[in-house]
Amino acid sequence: MVLDFTKMNGAGNDFVLMDNRARKVGLSVDQVVRLCDRHRGVGADGVLLLVPSATGKADWAWDFYNSDGSTGEMCGNGARCFARFVQKLTGVNGGLTFETEAGVITASFQGEQVTVNLTRPGEPRLNQQVPLSGGAQTIHSLNTGVPHAVLFVPDADRAMVQELGREIRRHPQFAPKGTNVNFVQLLGPNHIRVRTYERGVEGETLACGTGVTASALIAARLHGFTSPVKVRVQGGDQLEVSFKEDNGEFAEVRLTGPAQFVFEGRIEI
Repeated sequence: MVLDFTKMNGAGNDFVLMDNRARKVGLSVDQVVRLCDRHRGVGADGVLLLVPSATGKADWAWDFYNSDGSTGEMCGNGARCFARFVQKLTGVNGGLTFETEAGVITASFQGEQVTVNLTRPGEPRLNQQVPLSGGAQTIHSLNTGVPHAVLFVPDADRAMVQELGREIRRHPQFAPKGTNVNFVQLLGPNHIRVRTYERGVEGETLACGTGVTASALIAARLHGFTSPVKVRVQGGDQLEVSFKEDNGEFAEVRLTGPAQFVFEGRIEI
């Protein structure tokens, strides 16, 4: 099977995107893994397929796969790339909506910058003492469409993202599905740096949109940050998280950042 694809990245978080509005593409786990393989495939953190809305609650929908072939509920950087991909295919000038497993996402455009809403997050779980092989760590958690653990560290450059991230990702405290893990450094008022170990990629990515959002909201709750929060990610880009608080709960959570086309091609899988 030969497939046309578009390669995109959102703040260094990269994706393979395909037009499956005709529902002719069905990818197996092995095919997704091959597409995402950086040596034998296109190379990506995930695969996004444009499909028709199944419920009529949005303009479009996506099928989203992590690089290990598992399905994903939500991805903030992927959502921005997906929105620009749909914009290019359909010629829509205003905003658009699409369904994900986490809910309906709305996107708006400012050139290469895209703003997406995230589904209303759950209540943060703060100051959890989690026993690890190197001793207990204080970890906070929040679901921003997918589950995230947040650790504050004095220096993100020195954080043991791979080692600690792997251990926390599968820790019994976050069973059964596990969690993404974010290492957060406070840079100043309303300004943080985030490095993320991503579930489904099983390693560090250059950015994670839902992780950036979870980190910003936890910083708001614990350190008095106000909207918007600027976030520097491992790839060097800066994202922005805006939000409101409604009776002590987070609402109208939005993520803004770049979504860039890299190249188009064809691949036989």
